[in-house]
Amino acid sequence: MALMASTRLVRGVSSPAAGSRVAARPLLPNRRLVQAPKTVPAAAAIDVPIAQLPASERKQLADEWGYKSIGSELPDGVSLTDIVKSMPADVFQLNMAKAWGAVVTTLVSVSASLYLISVSPWYLLPFAWFIAGTAFTGFFVIGHDCGHRSFSENKLLEDIVGTLAFMPLIYPFEPWRIKHNQHHAQTNKLVEDTAWHPVMPSEMEKWSPTQKTIYKTFLGSPLKLWASVGHWWIWHFDLAKYTEKQKPRVLVLVSLAACAVAAFVGLPILGYYTGLAGVAKYWLMPWLGYHFWMSTFTVVHHTAPHIPFKPAEEWNAAKAQLSGTVDCEYPRWVEFLCHDISVHVPHHVNSKIPWYNLRKANESLKQNWGEYMTSCTFNWRMMKTIFTELHVYDEKKNYVPFDQAQPEPFFEAAACAAGAAGTQAQQLQ
Repeated sequence: MALMASTRLVRGVSSPAAGSRVAARPLLPNRRLVQAPKTVPAAAAIDVPIAQLPASERKQLADEWGYKSIGSELPDGVSLTDIVKSMPADVFQLNMAKAWGAVVTTLVSVSASLYLISVSPWYLLPFAWFIAGTAFTGFFVIGHDCGHRSFSENKLLEDIVGTLAFMPLIYPFEPWRIKHNQHHAQTNKLVEDTAWHPVMPSEMEKWSPTQKTIYKTFLGSPLKLWASVGHWWIWHFDLAKYTEKQKPRVLVLVSLAACAVAAFVGLPILGYYTGLAGVAKYWLMPWLGYHFWMSTFTVVHHTAPHIPFKPAEEWNAAKAQLSGTVDCEYPRWVEFLCHDISVHVPHHVNSKIPWYNLRKANESLKQNWGEYMTSCTFNWRMMKTIFTELHVYDEKKNYVPFDQAQPEPFFEAAACAAGAAGTQAQQLQ
């Protein structure tokens, strides 16, 4: 399924100035071929960024890729400050009752989900684990607000709450905060973005056969929705990835010590009372559920066929944060337990907005800048596009699959199973 933007021919698009931009020049990232107007020789074509296509064409692509809308191109003269100033001032105001309300909600929901696990028969455990993993994600969101200094005006309190919230996840708060702030400052910038990044061709060339198999298996199938496990391990415990100024920070050491206590004291105590199976049942499976949402939110927010990763000299902050972040709706119970972390565009426009004001901020952005935003509802079509097509960075197409000429094994197996089921149904008829 060739979904990449620059491989499609779109007819009937005209532009007064189109004739001056002929196809002889290489396609730029995020561009697709469009038939030239009749005033240009038939063999000629022009290259047009998807964001510059007419609304009807963008709607057609949105439907094909599983999105509700694909925004038009944000004018170059618009700055991130312009967008921030357009939002109501009260979306930046902190409300301690709501902040602590999230803490209570997560503690209650996690406790209830663990109780549900304890009383569920084996065949209902996957359901209970999924609920628990979603509730566990609330811990991350609380620490996430603390890391962005949008939980309290007291930074020490934020450091304490953030460190404690991350402990059940064995996530080092301060190392994460440092790298996560880099993600916000460099969203969708090549090399610099630390949260999610297409594989660089130069990196692929260095992979051993075993590495190729592992990467293609985990990033080219639904297993990608647990890839944040690798990100967690690779990025946040290796002090070599931090500057000499960052390494000696007391909070870095405290965060790592908190993780050590959780891993080498908390989990053994749990194992002492429940056995190794109990550790898997009450912690590992909910923890994997949390990573499902961690990976899903991140990849959906920042990966789409038409949203490019840009080199530093071409990168634009306003376009990356407003138009390069996807507004995605999930089931309401998920958004409740995850404290609206999925309402992500306003968070990238300004990370100081606390979680409980994100919806109001998002409505303001839609009213003032909605035509430039990409939106969707969580769906299989969109995820299949991400799994099968969006792997390796390509300057002309944004992304190309790992094996462009070969089908993805997971989806080939699924298609074969579906075909066999259809044949059997016809025979029964």
